[in-house]
Amino acid sequence: MYTILLVDDEKRMLDLLDLYLSPKGYHCVKCESGLSAIQYLENNKADLVLLDIMMPEVDGWETCKRIREFSNVPIIMVTARDQTLDIVKGLNMGADDYITKPFDESELLARIEAVLRRSVGKQPKIEFQGLVWDEAQHKVQYNKHDLFLTPKEFAILGLFLKNPGRVFSRDQIIMSLWGYNANTEERTIDSHVKNIREKLRQAGFPIDRFLQTVWGVGYKWKV
Repeated sequence: MYTILLVDDEKRMLDLLDLYLSPKGYHCVKCESGLSAIQYLENNKADLVLLDIMMPEVDGWETCKRIREFSNVPIIMVTARDQTLDIVKGLNMGADDYITKPFDESELLARIEAVLRRSVGKQPKIEFQGLVWDEAQHKVQYNKHDLFLTPKEFAILGLFLKNPGRVFSRDQIIMSLWGYNANTEERTIDSHVKNIREKLRQAGFPIDRFLQTVWGVGYKWKV
């Protein structure tokens, strides 16, 4: 599940964006100022930022500039200003895309998906303690030996590796990998996780140290 940081000084707009995005499987974090967004990103991971421009104290341009001093997180500027100079200014500050208010829900979702695809495409391989998860080649290796995971096992392992330390409920895993309207049962996730553990354990990877059950909630990858 991707985490999107929503930054806008209008609570109503934050709630509206959350209403659009949460049913699509995105985890939304709301910030009502540029400074609070910067503080959040200094201590937490987000996969994308939706950043309003017209905010008091620290506007979206300055917020984007400060974020770029320490993070390459994808940023989409959300603005009522559609003049070319404003758009160019945002892109020059380090934004990846922009969308103007009022926006269509389908266009917003398409832009988010496009930016995330480009971002994920930059780092298709994750390495952890000798374990290599390669999205481009759809391959998992440990100490250079191939592990044979099913497509869903591969996707679940990738979800954990991309989000270390984050607790995922079974429902969140289902929404992220199967979609909002999936009929998949929670026990299916337990079965996949059991298989992942067994396969990595047999390969010699200390899976029980990292893939942990959070009782009553779900699972997390401990770092």
